[in-house]
Amino acid sequence: MKFIDEYRDPQLARKFLDEIRRTTTRHWTIMEICGGQTHSIIRNGIDQLLPESIELVHGPGCPVCVTPLESIERALAIASRKEVIFTSFGDMLRVPGNSKDLFMVRSEGGDVRILFSPLDALQIARDNPTKEVVFFAVGFETTAPANAMAVWQAAREGIKNFSVLVSQVMVPPAMRAILLSPGNRVQGFLAAGHVCAVMGYEEYEPVAHEFNVPVVPTGFEPVDLLAGILRTVELLEEGRAEVVNCYGRVVSREGNLAAKQTISKVFEVTDRQWRGIGLIPLSGLGLRAEYAHFDAEKKFDLTHIRAAESLLCMSGSVLQGILKPDACPAFSRECTPEHPLGATMVSSEGACAAYYNYHRNFDVS
Repeated sequence: MKFIDEYRDPQLARKFLDEIRRTTTRHWTIMEICGGQTHSIIRNGIDQLLPESIELVHGPGCPVCVTPLESIERALAIASRKEVIFTSFGDMLRVPGNSKDLFMVRSEGGDVRILFSPLDALQIARDNPTKEVVFFAVGFETTAPANAMAVWQAAREGIKNFSVLVSQVMVPPAMRAILLSPGNRVQGFLAAGHVCAVMGYEEYEPVAHEFNVPVVPTGFEPVDLLAGILRTVELLEEGRAEVVNCYGRVVSREGNLAAKQTISKVFEVTDRQWRGIGLIPLSGLGLRAEYAHFDAEKKFDLTHIRAAESLLCMSGSVLQGILKPDACPAFSRECTPEHPLGATMVSSEGACAAYYNYHRNFDVS
């Protein structure tokens, strides 16, 4: 299949690995931002095939993982109401709250449905005018256009029984927070190709210049990732803090202008809590005032709900690249996919889940 098989070519991957070894003269710490990239790296053993002088640390690029616990608790409260049809992407249903998850709410009789698009939730609202239909609008900039379009369409049609529980976050503020952290070790970034496909990569240029770090947008297949790592190492070795696009078949500098316009039409930038990390100023998206009546938090008066993180869960350190998942004392002991302490153990893009499912010793000979 074009754009898949050629990016899984073992011989081409070996060439990139050899070139990385030839290029590297000192230790470098590189963060892949996206959880999908993390899973590809761990599943394919890329972290173990690289020379020891290249360390990959895992970033906060799993939107499920960084959705704050209080948002999960609010989702559980809404989904438990008899008049509500609660809809969500499937990977949110296993994310633990303080005592249960959305799957448990469904087993208790809640009408919780898995969807692939927020526009499907809008259709459910049309079909069920006596029910309140809520969509859990979670994600980075990748999901924001479709979530914004659903709200815009609901307003256009005057659909009053539809709302969204918003937990939209943005990548550049998270990068800044990591780089400003006293414990930061990140010297270069692999940027998430799907986010850049929407937003472009020009918004990373101020980050690169301000913090003197190279940023390389890349994809998710092994060859994509190795090409991105090689380019990042080259920039680090040359002392160049630039943004260089290694995902040209998908990403442009300006991004998808129509998608960006849709986002800005419905959402505005706001402060946002990140699970395990805390408040990052101006790191999220919230509904503009003219769309506030579609805000599920306000509609169901749930802004008072607060929640405390598990003291055993160290996912915040994992998401900031400070700690590897298997260095957490609770990893695979108190915290497993069957009994997770945090979202990083159950999300399809969670770093802890990647280590639990795939991490093993690879033959590098």
